[in-house]
Amino acid sequence: MAAEYLVGLTADVLRPDGSVFFGDVGLDRLTAAGLRWEVMPAQEGDATGLAPYDAVLSFGHLHFTREAVAAAPRLRHVARFGAGYDGIDLDGLAREGVLVTNAPDGVRRPLALSALTLVLGLAHRLMENHRAATSGRWSARGDHRGIGLAGRTVGIIGFGSVGAELAGLLEPLGARLLTLDRPSARERAAGTRVELVTLEQLAAQSDYVVLTAALTASSRHIVDAAFLRAMRPGAHLVNVGRGGLVDQAALTAALVEGRLAGAALDVLDPEPPAPDEPLLALDNVIVTPHALCWTDDFVAAVARSATDAVIDVAHGRRPEHPLNPAALDHPRHAATPAWLP
Repeated sequence: MAAEYLVGLTADVLRPDGSVFFGDVGLDRLTAAGLRWEVMPAQEGDATGLAPYDAVLSFGHLHFTREAVAAAPRLRHVARFGAGYDGIDLDGLAREGVLVTNAPDGVRRPLALSALTLVLGLAHRLMENHRAATSGRWSARGDHRGIGLAGRTVGIIGFGSVGAELAGLLEPLGARLLTLDRPSARERAAGTRVELVTLEQLAAQSDYVVLTAALTASSRHIVDAAFLRAMRPGAHLVNVGRGGLVDQAALTAALVEGRLAGAALDVLDPEPPAPDEPLLALDNVIVTPHALCWTDDFVAAVARSATDAVIDVAHGRRPEHPLNPAALDHPRHAATPAWLP
């Protein structure tokens, strides 16, 4: 009898009461494909205890290091339930023959809509008007007049699939659109009204700066004190990428000093934030718990993409979204998986 193919689910798939956090995440599809799955022991930081598994379906942000996968000779695949992969050593895992995949197609529209929601929330001063109404200050309803987006400038940092989707949503609203002049952005922006600029130009010209970028060594604190000083007075910052893209202390100072009109953040650094995080106490900040894009269509699409990838690799097929495809040239992937008859 062939060996089984075992998929480990990171423990953050479960709520404290034992129910599945996202609801239906496609586990029946794994079973129907002949794969066995189990929930791994809870852990934080670096992933450990990987040796029993042929694949890991990662629901959170455990770090996967080369050392950890080297100690797990069965492991062939780490599948992210989502798009982000910061904390995963893609090159190190490729050298050990462990493929990493993500599910960007399911994330693209819901995350772009989340960014647009936050831009509109700031533009229409949603929180100020909400507080005026709920605190009985009805007469203050004229004190928090919004700002239309037509003719305003939105600078998008991170012009991958989410950034390009956001630009498409904003264009009919009459906003001028900027993004950083990068080779990938040139290709995506071709034939659109999106202008390619330097980081300094984007800071100086944008009424709204929106971060949709991945967190890398080069993008960490791309919005730092110098960037914030260069932003035009009364501008706004929106972050749906990763908290580490922003120097939070510098952002807090810019908001407290009134140099920025407001910020809307679905991501922070660290997460969850400390109870005394200063940003949480500011009236001109909208904060959501890294979950704004978790709609029903997000979960359904990401679940299908992630489980498709697990099933494809288990059956010796190339999955749709490999992040380190060099791993497929490693001996771990050279032969038909041992569990197949």
